[in-house]
Amino acid sequence: MGTTSNYRMGMDMSGRFSPSTTAVVTMEMQRGICGDLAAFVALQEAVAHGVADQTGVLLDAARLHKYTIMHCIFSLRADRVGTRMDLPLMAAARKDPNYLLQSTDGVALLPQLHQATSDLVCERHHGVSPFTETDLDARLRDKGIDTLIVAGVSLNLGIVGLSIEAVNLGYTVVVATDAVAGFPAEYAQNVLRNTLAAITLQATVAQVVVALA
Repeated sequence: MGTTSNYRMGMDMSGRFSPSTTAVVTMEMQRGICGDLAAFVALQEAVAHGVADQTGVLLDAARLHKYTIMHCIFSLRADRVGTRMDLPLMAAARKDPNYLLQSTDGVALLPQLHQATSDLVCERHHGVSPFTETDLDARLRDKGIDTLIVAGVSLNLGIVGLSIEAVNLGYTVVVATDAVAGFPAEYAQNVLRNTLAAITLQATVAQVVVALA
């Protein structure tokens, strides 16, 4: 999605990150949400224009320097227990019983993320934030994490929900501005400038990668 300019971007990131206290968290970078099996074509296109590749660059750097990586994914149980199926967001799942079904191809991470065995996964079936009714907070705190570098989708909903709940729980949130996506593009940029700028730090993947080292 490119870069944005706001009062929290452009801060010096050097010395801000440590493998003992920082995790890279991806949000719903899944084939069935923003990849080749996605129901939302606009989101798929937004991610295809560099966001997936930039996320891969960020994750490769994080692995190189031994940072915790957590992939937050959404899936549906076959019996749909735990999921509000009446939400407009679930229209595709109401039409297709196999859409985002647990352990299917649609739930898998995008190949550009180069998922490694050392990566952690937090799976949820409910809500729009990865902290809701999951063990994400407990797992991060168990590792001593207090800073989250965030990538993924979408700036319409998921990244906003993740960031707000993370800040409410006491985490520092850094949004990798060219590793997040939403639609339409102008709206996504406005979310970065006018909503997330109030509660997050913002930097490009290149800036973050330098700071990780």
